[in-house]
Amino acid sequence: MAPAAPVTVAHLGPPPPTDRVRGWVVAVVLAVVAGVVRFTDLGRITDGGTPVFDEKHYVPQAWQMLRNGGVEDNPGFELIVHPPLGKQLIALGELMFGYDGFGWRAAAALAGTLSVLLIVRVGRRLTRSTLLGAIAGVLLICDGLSHVQSRMGMLDAFAALFVLAAFATLVRDRDDVRARMAVVVAQGRVGDTPFGPRWGWRWWRLATGVLLGLGCAVKWSGVYWLAAFAVLALVWDLGARRAAGVQRPWLGTIRRDLAPAVWALALVPVLAYLAGWWAWFGSETAIDRYEGAGPAFLPGALRALAFYSGEVLDFHSGLVSTPDNEHPWESKPWTWPMGLRPMLYYFSSGDQVTGCGTGDCVSAVMLVGTPALWWPAFGVLGFALWRVATRADWRHGAVLVGYGAGVLPWLVNIDRQMYFFYMTPVVPFLVLGTVLLMGEILGRADAPRERRQTGVLLVGLWVGLVVANFVWLWPILNGMPITQEMWDAQLWLPSWRARS
Repeated sequence: MAPAAPVTVAHLGPPPPTDRVRGWVVAVVLAVVAGVVRFTDLGRITDGGTPVFDEKHYVPQAWQMLRNGGVEDNPGFELIVHPPLGKQLIALGELMFGYDGFGWRAAAALAGTLSVLLIVRVGRRLTRSTLLGAIAGVLLICDGLSHVQSRMGMLDAFAALFVLAAFATLVRDRDDVRARMAVVVAQGRVGDTPFGPRWGWRWWRLATGVLLGLGCAVKWSGVYWLAAFAVLALVWDLGARRAAGVQRPWLGTIRRDLAPAVWALALVPVLAYLAGWWAWFGSETAIDRYEGAGPAFLPGALRALAFYSGEVLDFHSGLVSTPDNEHPWESKPWTWPMGLRPMLYYFSSGDQVTGCGTGDCVSAVMLVGTPALWWPAFGVLGFALWRVATRADWRHGAVLVGYGAGVLPWLVNIDRQMYFFYMTPVVPFLVLGTVLLMGEILGRADAPRERRQTGVLLVGLWVGLVVANFVWLWPILNGMPITQEMWDAQLWLPSWRARS
């Protein structure tokens, strides 16, 4: 039996691209484009000067925070059902620009802009290609769901930003660990212990824990990504030890990596989450602030927060669909991957709308994913599954974990009222999965010239179709005045229309 080939640095994966300056220039330019797209005419659509759709919950609560020490001041109805951080971010926009459409949406638009910057960087790191990173940015700019949610005074744009940022730092931590392991391999120290080396401080993983905790402080659904990314981090640690030829990688992962992972991806997120409640802890009048009915083993403030959180959980548990309690635009998770049931946030017609060239104009804002990006979703996910099953491709596996964390948990209780905007933090993973598939279509850099040209043509056509599709949808993503005929032409599927 031939001896096993010696482990080399190459086994730990390719290094990042070397065009650092160009990579940052591309990311910043696309972020500027995203900012222009997200902020243009941001405050125009309102309901007679008031918020639209679910903005009516969060925008007034954010305004209350500005005059009440950072907490909401309407405790009588227990209708404050999400943690405070997202509303505090909305409040910052209102503080800077005032209580109007621009002011209460400015923070969400900034979050949407920063998400584009992040996805360019993480896409580049996943693919080792500045071109594919740039394509990821273009696709996120041109996604209708991300666009609309970035222009609404709601919480989901912030949740998406923190989840994507956490994923970016987690991928960066993976590269950092493998770079450290490469040094150990190059120095011939892998065999010094059967468990492999210790890593020391992992600042990128610590940042991941903080970001995930802040994501939970926007919406509790952030806990799905917290659990998923914690498992993913340990799997990557195991993979690094195995790739480097550590004698006992499983035991090494348990002995060397498990306890630090619990600290960084369990305890730190809890601390970051609690930090989001700083104003509530410091308030004398916050909802249930001095309630003493919580678990007796907790200190007083945490006992009160636990009681309040239990009340909120009861509220969410009661949001079920029944024949006499059905939201006209709710949807179920199996419709989300292709965006089959969008949501109408705003609609106005008749004498109230002018500017379309006829006397029968329509102005509408619809939350709809760009079909050229969303409709191939099952093909993108299927390809990712195939790559994981046949080649153990960690990049596709990471995308599937991020995507699944945003969809699969909602299948547990299908009677609950659910909505398409829950997919906002999932969109970046759809984009990254699409970009990874596009990379395969492009082919390797050393592929035959005809193969590369064909790949460039196909990817160019796909990206161009997404951009053109976004431009087509622009009027109903931004409430532009259009004719009734144009409105009907925008509604491609029967499920895009209101239920009769």
